[in-house]
Amino acid sequence: MGVVNLTSDSFFPGSRMLDPAAALEDAQRMIGDGADLIDIGAESTRPGAAPASEGEELERLIPLVEKLAASNVPVSADTRKPAVMRAVIAAGASMINDVSALREPGALETIAGAKEPVAVCVMHMKGEPATMQQAPSYVDAVSEVKDFLAERARACEAAGIARERVVVDPGFGFGKTVAHNLVLLRALPEIAALGYPVLAGLSRKSTIGAITGRDVGERLAGSLGAALAAVARGAAMVRVHDVRETVDALKVWNEVQHGQTFRH
Repeated sequence: MGVVNLTSDSFFPGSRMLDPAAALEDAQRMIGDGADLIDIGAESTRPGAAPASEGEELERLIPLVEKLAASNVPVSADTRKPAVMRAVIAAGASMINDVSALREPGALETIAGAKEPVAVCVMHMKGEPATMQQAPSYVDAVSEVKDFLAERARACEAAGIARERVVVDPGFGFGKTVAHNLVLLRALPEIAALGYPVLAGLSRKSTIGAITGRDVGERLAGSLGAALAAVARGAAMVRVHDVRETVDALKVWNEVQHGQTFRH
């Protein structure tokens, strides 16, 4: 999953694409580099971020979603607003990636009632983006996150969303310390055991910086290590800023682990 942020304040400057033409070019490049889908967001959810209005999201998202969908590019829309969900689905989005896990009033019904079935990713977030990194705490991070994701996935199914359309995301960096993120990464097999595909988003995040001592612009190598660690522990999808490099790393890892292509 390649990331395109139609915002001016996402945490990684390299993913900020306010110019529509540049955003389209970047998304097409990611597909060419091997991305299976493009995740487009128009509201920054970095720690401390202020929410965007419904109008801002729609103005930024719809033109790009329409252009990519018209080119048969699978699109995921990163939003938590039901009205925006309805509009992007109508514009051709095939997945909704919701950091609020469809807890906004009407969100579940919007996905379940869509004329064209779409996938949905429900993510764990403790608190709100503006305050979530202010001393987050857990009694047992793994159990709490796992139980939350199981409950939200069941809520999706109860609302009429087919099980095979549900993806879960432990929400690395969303109301979690570095220690919480690492224990969750190590425990991904437990989350994958819920029976839903797991999405892992660790690319260039502050945890990578804490481990490596690198600024956000220098976290590519660390992000590749995190992506491989996530996939090795059961992640079915990784959300990344650096598609070409991640695809190459995964090709090598997959060949070593499972491949039959190269033999002496």
